[in-house]
Amino acid sequence: MLKVERPIWIRLIILVILPLTLFLCPSCQFHDDKFVDFTDIEAAKGLKFKVIGQHETDLNNGFPSNCYLPDGTPVNEYVDEPVGYDAQGDEAGSGPLRTTSVTGASILQELIKYKNQTRVTEIVGTYPSINGNRDTIQLSGKVILPTGRKPKRMILVSHYTVGSNREAPSNCFSLEGVLAELGYGLILPDYIGYGVTVNEVHPYLVMDLTAHNVVDMYLAVRPWLKAIDMEPEQPGIILMGYSQGGANTMAVQHLIETEYDYYGNPERIFLHRVFAGGGPYDVKATYERFVTTDTAGYPVAVPLVLQGMIKGNNLNMQMSDMMQQWLCDKMDDWINSKLYCTNQLNKFIGTKVTHELLTQEAMDQTSDKVAELYKAMNANSIISYNWMPSAPVYLMHSMDDETVPYANAANAKNKWQYANIRYNFGHYGGHVLTCLRFIAAVRELLLQEEKEKEEYEAQ
Repeated sequence: MLKVERPIWIRLIILVILPLTLFLCPSCQFHDDKFVDFTDIEAAKGLKFKVIGQHETDLNNGFPSNCYLPDGTPVNEYVDEPVGYDAQGDEAGSGPLRTTSVTGASILQELIKYKNQTRVTEIVGTYPSINGNRDTIQLSGKVILPTGRKPKRMILVSHYTVGSNREAPSNCFSLEGVLAELGYGLILPDYIGYGVTVNEVHPYLVMDLTAHNVVDMYLAVRPWLKAIDMEPEQPGIILMGYSQGGANTMAVQHLIETEYDYYGNPERIFLHRVFAGGGPYDVKATYERFVTTDTAGYPVAVPLVLQGMIKGNNLNMQMSDMMQQWLCDKMDDWINSKLYCTNQLNKFIGTKVTHELLTQEAMDQTSDKVAELYKAMNANSIISYNWMPSAPVYLMHSMDDETVPYANAANAKNKWQYANIRYNFGHYGGHVLTCLRFIAAVRELLLQEEKEKEEYEAQ
């Protein structure tokens, strides 16, 4: 039998383009003619937000297979035991989800209970922003819209720490996407180091830069929504983020309120409200906790923080000055490859003892290099900013958080004690469980707001 040699362009499609397409949306059903094709709207051509892919996701049978928890565990594989913590502590009773013995699985089941909307449209695109040198670069992200209707309002999401590129918003279904069931649209930037910039080092906890990257996506998406006739029904945007995203959400709020939220600015951004949870608002306090307790409950945070501060801020030191050589040797293979989730990376590292991760100089809080490191950490801690939040904020943190020490929340409350912030601190379990509680709390509070609005309008 003769072997038929395919033209090179056909082989390219089969070997490269088709697998890439399937990778971007492994568990999703692509749109058909009865849905709007946002990839080919004439009015949107020439805008900053460039659509590179679109698909419909049917949530009727639960979460897609490409949906992950903050540690990288696929949601559909997640099974845990009842936690059994009481909602105690400072103002623990001020927010939703005070039930005891709640499990992550039960929260997920509650989140996926849809009423009138079971499909969402996911649109992946690129947009211009800046890197650490303030050069223009192209970043990627995703927009999630409720299928078949205009969004009520847009939610700008800063995502939590991810280890693998498959967990970047453009490559997965983000947990926050369940809020589209309520009629909200979501904008989810990838950050530098993920999506189309996967080969770049992620500037972890470099707040000002990442905040700009997030705001730039909103500024690019806003005119695109207008061009495709999907402008939100209600004015103002909602900010939301947990863990790394919680701290970045507050940095985004700061950027908007100091540079964009004023009359006369042609790019004015009006904030409706803000939700932040489990965030490292005080990077220095987080590092000090590693050193003083000689324990890193979330080991991968140590190299991530050090790399973010040293490389992201161009400090005059080497990673090997602060981190044990065996871990330095694994940075590119383990962390910068973006192949592994944080749960896997923690297992690779294999120890929670801080002095086994850091050098003796890094453990010495009086050393000159630690002083330089602390300076960078303070510069990237949102509570060090000379600023008080104006828009209403809901701030949630678990006192049991093994990943982001509770001191971050306590210090934030002390700094922002006169701001319009509703604090919900309590014994809510570990970092991952509290993330699920946080998303469920946001959903509950949005529903409560809608109910109050309807009652007011009915009067």
